This record gives sequence, C-alpha cells and structure tokens, in this order.
Amino acid sequence: MRIENDLKLDFDDVLIRPKRSSIHSRKEPELRRTFTFRNCYQSISVVPIIASNMDTVGTFEAAKVMQHQYMLTFLHKFYKHEELHAINNVDRNYAWPTYGEGDIPPELPPHFYGIRLDVANGYRESFVEFVKKVRGKHPHRIIAAGNVCTPEITEELLLAGADIICIGIGCGGQCTTRLKTGIGYPQLSAIIECADAAHGLGGHIASDGGCRYPADVCKAFAAGADFVVLGSMLAGHDENTRDENIVYEEEEAQVSIGNELIGSIPMPKYAKVYGMSSKTAMNKYHGGIADYRSAEGKETLIPYRGELRNTLEDILGGLRSCCTYVGATHLKHLTKRATFIRTNATHNTHWRNDE
Repeated sequence: MRIENDLKLDFDDVLIRPKRSSIHSRKEPELRRTFTFRNCYQSISVVPIIASNMDTVGTFEAAKVMQHQYMLTFLHKFYKHEELHAINNVDRNYAWPTYGEGDIPPELPPHFYGIRLDVANGYRESFVEFVKKVRGKHPHRIIAAGNVCTPEITEELLLAGADIICIGIGCGGQCTTRLKTGIGYPQLSAIIECADAAHGLGGHIASDGGCRYPADVCKAFAAGADFVVLGSMLAGHDENTRDENIVYEEEEAQVSIGNELIGSIPMPKYAKVYGMSSKTAMNKYHGGIADYRSAEGKETLIPYRGELRNTLEDILGGLRSCCTYVGATHLKHLTKRATFIRTNATHNTHWRNDE
C-alpha cells in the first residue's frame, strides 16, 4: 500500500480566470477543430462534443441532431448489426457504433468513419490486446477506446492502436463505481495528466463523464481535452427518451374543444436515465446481474427537456462565452489561454446550491 499526496482536482475545485480579450462578440470564437489521428492517419473537422453511448443518450435520432451542429455521437452498443446497416438520414462520419471487448463483427457497416471500443475497466491486458487486434483488422478507422484515467495506460492504448483515449472512471452522473469499489480519479486532474501523455505521442483524449453544466465542458477543454463526451447532460430529450422512460406528474391537464371539456391527459415531467452498468440496464440487456458482480450504475429521474437542439445551443453558448472571457479566438486555443483558480469548499457549496 502507498499513498500519493499530490493534490488532485475535480471540476468543482476550480474556476477559470478571465483575461484581457480582443474578441468583440460571442459569435467570433471558432468551435470547430480539425484533427488528424496518429494511427489511422484520417482527418475530421468537428465541434468536439460527443453524445455518450448510453442507450438513453446515443440514439440514431440524437445523432441526426448532433450532426447538424457538426458534433459526434457514440451510438449505444445494443443496436443490432442490421440496424446499423439500415440507418437513414444519419451521416456516418458523425455517428460511430460502439462495441464491447470481443464484439467486433466480421464486417463493420460501410462508411462509418470511426468506432468506439467501450469497457468499464480499460486496464486489463486483454483489452490492450483487443485494441491491437481491432487496429490490425481496421487500419483506416478512427478508434476511440477506454475508459481509463491515468497517463501510463493512456500511452499504452495509443501505442496499441487507439486514436482517442476516453478518460474517466467513476465520475459519470449515473455511475456508482466509486461508491462500490473506491476506484477513480478526480476528473480535472485526470484530463490534465492524460492529455499531457497523449499529446506527447501525437494522440488525443476525450473527457468522458463528470460534466453537469456547460461550465464543466469549458473546464474540460481548458484542461486539455480534445473531445468531451456528455451523458446525462444530453439525456431526457425528445430524441432519446422512449415512452417507457417518461414519468408523468400526478396532476393532469384538461383538454377541451371550445367550451366543452372532453377529458384530461397526463403531462410529462421527468425522464428515466440509467447507467449501462446499472441494474436497470443489466436486467434489460443481460437478463439480470451475474452472481459474481454488483451493479455499478444507478437509475435517476431528470427533468424532461424537450428538443435536444435547445440544450446543445445552451452548451455551445456557454463555450463561446468562455472563449470570449479569456480571449481564445479558436477552441483549440482555450487550453493555452486558461488559468485555473483553486476555490474552497465553502465557495463551491454556495455557487452549486441549486443541487
């Protein structure tokens, strides 16, 4: 046993200091970035925000909205191979299918630019070997792999063939890994350290988990994340909430034609969101929880939010404003312009008092 005494920080522990800026309007910052990846040699130009591969987030319908803002979607891994082949009105450059370890089919659907290799524990040697196998079979596809949260394994997965390493363990809003296992790493420090390791090898990272507000997205990019993956922030919308996941409030709305009351209907109020290692997900997709493990996710209710487009515009507005405050004319400059200020617990409690 050993103890690391170095201070590690989360999003709540810092604010970004404003700086002199020559930007006149929030319209000016350029949020699209062009990336060229070290292992597949492909290039993409995107707004580097990604919808998570949760089945209440990463749906075909959500991908259609995300692509209009030049954003990516990690499609959830429970879509059947035939469904991936048959999708319509989704640009496959912006929607990437997700696979677990050992799940890559003999032939991937054509024209998908990238794939997401998703495991809860990216530290297993078998996962590193799996990434090598997938890279050998698909040399020209962008591979996003994870999750991990420390620099050494970030480097190992890049050298194994991944292009984007997904950073974050236990920090997701629907994740209980830290409560069940004690495993994790404060997300802001994980981003800073893993970005430094990845960029030294010409690789890229995606901050995956822990963002609750647009401010957290800003801090993730400022800390050095190339991409930011959002789960709960993008859940609860028309495009990714099925009828069975809508919870109605008790009061009913009265329906009338003219002056004649013809009935009442329940009004949607909340949407169910659950982690993919939760009891809800395992009952749904695996027939229950295996006797050798416990659920490391939970189900929660969030306010039903309507159209996904409105939430995306709010996030992008916050990101543009952040760039304006520090004088970053391009998103890629934000990390160079950002200075973090450590805050104290009392301050955090005050400005997070809406929770």
